[in-house]
Amino acid sequence: MTSTIDAMGHAHPTPGDEQVAAAPRTTLPVRPAPMSAAPERRAVGKVSRRDMLDLLGAGLSSLCTTTLLFGRLTSLHGKFGFVLVGLAVFLITYTALVALHDEKPTVIDRSMTVAMSMAALVAMIALASVIVFVLYRGWDALTKANFYAHDLSVTGPQEALTSGGIIHAIIGTLIMTAISLVITVPLGVACAVYLNESNGRVSMLVRTVVTAMTALPSILAGLFIFATWILLLGFERSGLAASIAMSIMMLPIIIRSADVVLRLVPGNLREASSALGAPQWRTVWHVVLPTARSGLTTSVILGLARGIGETAPVLLTAGYTASLNVNPTANPMVSLPLAAYELVKSPTETLVARGFGAAAVLMIVVLVLFTLARIVGGRPAGRLSKRQTKRALARSKDDLGRIEARRTPSPEVTR
Repeated sequence: MTSTIDAMGHAHPTPGDEQVAAAPRTTLPVRPAPMSAAPERRAVGKVSRRDMLDLLGAGLSSLCTTTLLFGRLTSLHGKFGFVLVGLAVFLITYTALVALHDEKPTVIDRSMTVAMSMAALVAMIALASVIVFVLYRGWDALTKANFYAHDLSVTGPQEALTSGGIIHAIIGTLIMTAISLVITVPLGVACAVYLNESNGRVSMLVRTVVTAMTALPSILAGLFIFATWILLLGFERSGLAASIAMSIMMLPIIIRSADVVLRLVPGNLREASSALGAPQWRTVWHVVLPTARSGLTTSVILGLARGIGETAPVLLTAGYTASLNVNPTANPMVSLPLAAYELVKSPTETLVARGFGAAAVLMIVVLVLFTLARIVGGRPAGRLSKRQTKRALARSKDDLGRIEARRTPSPEVTR
């Protein structure tokens, strides 16, 4: 160990090699390795080449596997079972293929996407098959002009399709549907507004009753109107009685769907209307109902679809007739579903073709009504028509005039 002497003559020890080696050293951080290429992002809005290969591979594999199961390995048979098993095998195979190169969240996402797409495809195929089958069986009747202009009052079961038609069923359906809408739309919307704007035991009871009526069998509604309107009150079978029975079936559907739509109206709109001093009835009439107009139209369409396709209530309350009747308060009246039901049961091919033609016309009528309803009520919330805009401007001018009249001092006050 050595020492050093400073200017004052004092000795100081000098660190040796061991102490220098034992002193802490500054360590530099290890430089990280160069980053690899960023992982490939999965395209959500489009189908990649790898996705197409997975789908094709799963499709071929499921077809071969299902063919072996139904032809050689097992005793399964039947077209419906073949399709059902094939779809299940396809989904399992596709999930396994995706799991080979993707992580668990991606596998679940793609598997559920394929499953939902398969369900939608099956539903569309079922709907298209029904439409095509009805049009195919009734095409011979649909192509005849007399089918839309005459009734069956003077047409026999053996006569050709060039004689007779279903104008009586078309007119009867339109009349009964119009009366049902006049009854159900005001009652359904008013009840939905009551359920939405009030909270209490009575509203809970009404909601429970409406929910129970949703699952009411149609034959019970027909029997109820038949027992009360026809047997007890003494009225005859007519289109009005059938309209009341149809209204019973349409009313709970409209109330439930309209109640759900009115709940979706933002609460701040009600609060803003109340802050401006509007009473509750005016808030409902000018704010809530216009905002939910598109949804209310959809609820009416759902109720109309339920009522227009009823057969049992019309058969019990209106009866069946082969002649045209435009008076809904007297004499039997027939609808398109009832005409199709009665004609399809006939043993002759011409009447069966007329029955399928009536069913096809019913589908067309429902489509036209749906289109008209969407045009009328499909405008987004807050967008007014030209007439509504003029009315709103006129009301604004009237309100401005009243406000200015209140602000202007009277001559007596100035004196």
